[in-house]
Amino acid sequence: MRYIPTLNDVHQQFAEYFDIPALKPYAYLLSKKGSEGHICLHLDKIKEAEEQLPEAYKKLETSNSILEKIPLVGRHGDDKQPFVIYQDRLYLQRYFRYETAFLQHIQQFLAAEKKLLPERMALLESQQPLIRQLFATTATATANNEPADWQLAAAITGVLHNFTIITGGPGTGKTTTVAKLLAILYATDPALKVALAAPTGKAAARMAESLRNTPIGADNTITDKFRLLQPATIHRLLKSTSGSPYFKHNKEHPLNYNVVIIDECSMIDVALFAKLLDAIDPHTRLILLGDKDQLASVEAGSLFGDLCQAQGTLNLFTPERRRFINSFMADEQKHIPLTQESNHQHPLFQHLVELRHSHRFTGNTGIGKFSKAIIANNVPVIRSFFPPSADEQVIIDPTSNAQLFNDFIARYAAFITEKDIATALRLLNAQRVLTAVREGPQGLYAVNKQIEKYLYDKRLISAHTPFYENRPIILTRNYYEHGLFNGDTGIIRPDEKGALMAWFEDSNGQLKAVLPGYLTQAETAFAMTIHKSQGSEFGEVLVILPDTTDVPILTRELLYTAVSRAKSKVYVQGSPEVILMAAERFVERASGIATRFQEIK
Repeated sequence: MRYIPTLNDVHQQFAEYFDIPALKPYAYLLSKKGSEGHICLHLDKIKEAEEQLPEAYKKLETSNSILEKIPLVGRHGDDKQPFVIYQDRLYLQRYFRYETAFLQHIQQFLAAEKKLLPERMALLESQQPLIRQLFATTATATANNEPADWQLAAAITGVLHNFTIITGGPGTGKTTTVAKLLAILYATDPALKVALAAPTGKAAARMAESLRNTPIGADNTITDKFRLLQPATIHRLLKSTSGSPYFKHNKEHPLNYNVVIIDECSMIDVALFAKLLDAIDPHTRLILLGDKDQLASVEAGSLFGDLCQAQGTLNLFTPERRRFINSFMADEQKHIPLTQESNHQHPLFQHLVELRHSHRFTGNTGIGKFSKAIIANNVPVIRSFFPPSADEQVIIDPTSNAQLFNDFIARYAAFITEKDIATALRLLNAQRVLTAVREGPQGLYAVNKQIEKYLYDKRLISAHTPFYENRPIILTRNYYEHGLFNGDTGIIRPDEKGALMAWFEDSNGQLKAVLPGYLTQAETAFAMTIHKSQGSEFGEVLVILPDTTDVPILTRELLYTAVSRAKSKVYVQGSPEVILMAAERFVERASGIATRFQEIK
């Protein structure tokens, strides 16, 4: 047996497993890129990546011609080798299979829908009065003065196609659009089977709650159907198998639904995405929702973002489709303009719709303007928010003022002193502190301890036990047996008998109490990481950034996600240099999605 030395560098440990010197640099870089969320390694950029190699590998020659001759490196279609070269990219076999399966499933969706389009267009025309009623009051004015009703365009697209992507920022009405889309489908098929899912239980439950609260005219039967919808995590929808990476629902045992709606798709990694599509029959309508500008998944892949960017320009339609969609809009001011006509040949053409009007923010002021400037790295606009400039919604604090911090966390007293538990839970979400990192003085653990000390000194909490009264907690795993999910937040309060319980609000707004001892994986949630805040919204947010620019995870996507969690006001404690560096740095994950779409005919 060959001896493999124990190394502190896990990527070098992986590379050393392969007793082929020429392969080791590639194996090292592929492992390292995978830990950073990349699906593959761009071979045409190998020279740029060589500086990341350990000294022992820098002496080895990196030649793509040599790599291709290594027996452990296969080509497309060769599933016996651990590595695969395809289109000047090096993959681990597993990730190449996931990416290939993902693209093949999309191709199947697109093929299955083609012969159904005439029938579905006729179905939509028969529902024209309902559609006009549903979208009669849609507000569409945008920052760039584009009045087109993209919500209606997205709903029509979702009815017509088996594969639809609806993207948009906070408050653009993704769930409202889905509610109206479902109302159209339910009107034509009352027995429609619908599945709602998201990467986290919290996101799935929030989507179901939003659907139930969306007014759909006077038709109570559709509202009643919304109430019956049971949200689930993707893992629960697919029925995970204990101790196994596989699911009970797969290609051989697909899900039995007519429509599958997945929210927060930017959080889904390539492996889960491939297994999800594997379990959905191509004749099912699959609707993917998300914000293309938000953070990508923690694991490898940024497939939702890749899909949204694959075509280039969004919201393009053929002249015939544009006229068809416009025929449902009584108000000509809301028509899709002529500038959106195209005869694009991309496979996803007419399957991607971006909602562009935020009902929460305007693009001209405050949070809306600041968040858009971050994601576009618009330096002059970002600088316009720095002191001494003042904005009612965005407060930049470059000195990390202790008084500002204390004034913000002092508001936690509102939920602590509130006797009614349901009201206290809602007050907890009136504000939240968000951190970019976990470790260090500006990290999650230090900030939570700082908040606890402040509240303890004010005699608002008594932090002597792990589950002290009024401790806010966030779950870090799913507890299906209790109907609680990763990302759910609750508070510790005594019940009527004086026993401390963890209290949560379920998707129907009802209180749920669980003994804290059953919730072994939970964290204090006065402050939470920006990653954990995805899909949540709070009245006001305090974002605490590191005091150094040398933090690779600090990107424009991270900062955009943090800022856009706030509904009314955001405070950012961080230097101008850190903020500008974050806006300059962006998530660029290597994958073959964009170029491999040429395989789809």
